[in-house]
Amino acid sequence: MAGQPKAPFFVVLSLVIVGLVAMAIYRADLFAPPGQPAGGEGTIDPAQLGQEAEASDASSVTTVKEYSFKPTEKLPEVKGVSAYKPLVNNTVRFALNVWAGWGPIILANDGFQAGKVWKTPDGQDFRVELVLIDDPVVMRNAYAAGEVQIGWGTLDMVPLFTDGFAKAGDSRIMPRIYQQVDWSNGGDGIVVRENIKTVADLRGKTIVLAQNSPSQYFALNMLVAAGVQPSEVKMVYTNTAFEAARAFEVQKDIAGAVSWAPDIYNLAKVQGNRMLVTTLTANKLIADVWFARADFAKDHPQIIEGLVRGIFDAMEELKLQDKKEHCAKLMADGYGIPATETINMFADAHNTNWAENYQFFMNQNNPTNFERIWRQAYYLYRRIGAIENPVVPFDQVMDFSIIAKLAQEPKYASQKDEYQISLAPKTVSEIRAETEEILTNTIVIHFSPNNWDLHRKIIREINGQEVEELYDPAVDLVLEEVAKLAGQFGAARIIIEGHTDGSLKNAVPADLVKELAMNRANAVKEELVNKFNLDPNKFSVDGVGWDRPADGNDPLNHAKNRRVEIKVFPAEKE
Repeated sequence: MAGQPKAPFFVVLSLVIVGLVAMAIYRADLFAPPGQPAGGEGTIDPAQLGQEAEASDASSVTTVKEYSFKPTEKLPEVKGVSAYKPLVNNTVRFALNVWAGWGPIILANDGFQAGKVWKTPDGQDFRVELVLIDDPVVMRNAYAAGEVQIGWGTLDMVPLFTDGFAKAGDSRIMPRIYQQVDWSNGGDGIVVRENIKTVADLRGKTIVLAQNSPSQYFALNMLVAAGVQPSEVKMVYTNTAFEAARAFEVQKDIAGAVSWAPDIYNLAKVQGNRMLVTTLTANKLIADVWFARADFAKDHPQIIEGLVRGIFDAMEELKLQDKKEHCAKLMADGYGIPATETINMFADAHNTNWAENYQFFMNQNNPTNFERIWRQAYYLYRRIGAIENPVVPFDQVMDFSIIAKLAQEPKYASQKDEYQISLAPKTVSEIRAETEEILTNTIVIHFSPNNWDLHRKIIREINGQEVEELYDPAVDLVLEEVAKLAGQFGAARIIIEGHTDGSLKNAVPADLVKELAMNRANAVKEELVNKFNLDPNKFSVDGVGWDRPADGNDPLNHAKNRRVEIKVFPAEKE
């Protein structure tokens, strides 16, 4: 028929169709080229696509871009022990690290150089050279060799140093601590993946931190308080806290990192991460101190007192904005970082005035005093094998003589504790609705049946003699542990839950049991407030009764179920 295609046309059309189908199959990778896996995984080069398989360093939110892991190890042995070097021009060499807490002595000295003339209480001149040594091992060795007469550290680190000093066997280098300079106030923290809701969720996970450092002390405290054994968490170590932050950023299999500001805050803003806890909430956990060699302190007590006075006086000056700005410039010059950064560093630490030092050194009922931190550090480090030698008693290191002397002077005695966090009372439901729990600490206090008297006494027969003793002989030790936890979390809210066993379930009204549980929780609260002078608004109580067994797999374990749980919440969302 006229106008219809001829046979050759259909042949050509068929060839075109076959070709197009073949091209489609090839482009769809239904059949991979020989030697290549289906899907072409072995051939795609992200660089050729204008993309990257990993985020570039430019998009990193951490301070450092490189990190490396190191094996578990103790501090290396102290080497090169010697007498302290003679004071040239009566100049004391005072070691410090890059940290906001040293602002007072930097201001008091008008910088790092030995230019300003200080006065001892008896009118003698001396000078101070501030020596920046960021590495604690390098600082410790310089101190032991007598190259610096004053060392720096957090109080929890000092037992690691004294362990090595004791092994070296030279009493000249044993430290003497006369003054606390600050509490970490948000400069330290633990950032985690968003699936980690409480400290207990770290069980079985990996966390990264700097070993033999405040980061390790922070982590150990949090784990033990939450009932997690350190062995239940895999800890991997880096050389510095900043490297730990970078490792967490890069390796998604790491569940948490213990590090410093600003990295912890920057990482917490990254999608998939969250802040678990910082020293804004656990604000009486990490205390910075300076320590003098024993031989130097013995030879120069007037210089030691002059330093204590000068640092306290500079703390008062730093309350003035112009002094703070001047100090920020001095810190910038000494630390080698911009003044715009050093002015912001002040928020990371709270400098402790004379009144706060008095509480730290001399108040035996203070749950976060020198002695309790010292004992806690030794306990934790011995538990993980970082310290093996006998404990050096705290009173062989702590010297409160100058703090006690200044109590006689109105200039210092009139000062007030400025680190008390005032909280408005809140209900249990309000606390739970506003913030997320950090950790739960389970304690066992043995109450007599239907009773909530913590110190109830009973008569027991011992060796044929009737003896009056506490129903629960361990109650005061348990309460001290709770007080220590509450004190460390100075800016936290704490819910005290009373729990009972279900031995009389269906035999007595549930409301009666909850009332008993509430009375027991209240008894714990009142003891903490009255004995340890803690803020009553910090605590809320809840009588849970038998509703929540300690172990869902063993709900009839009455011994486990008779308990009090201490739940820690940030006062504000971090």
